[in-house]
Amino acid sequence: MNPTEPKSKFVKVRCQKCKNEQIIFGKPASLVECLVCSKVLADPTGGKGKIRARILEVL
Repeated sequence: MNPTEPKSKFVKVRCQKCKNEQIIFGKPASLVECLVCSKVLADPTGGKGKIRARILEVL
C-alpha cells in the first residue's frame, strides 16, 4: 500500500429493500439512508461504518 494512498474508500452498495444502487463513504460520520426508500444503509461507528446493504464494489 502506497503511504500517500488514502485508507478510506467509497463503496458501491445495493439497498436490500428497493434494489437501488448507491455509492457511500466507507467511514460515514452520520447515518446513511437509501435515496429512494430511506432504509438505513450504513451506521457510523467512529471508524469503519457498519454497512447494512449488499456491497457490490469497493471504489
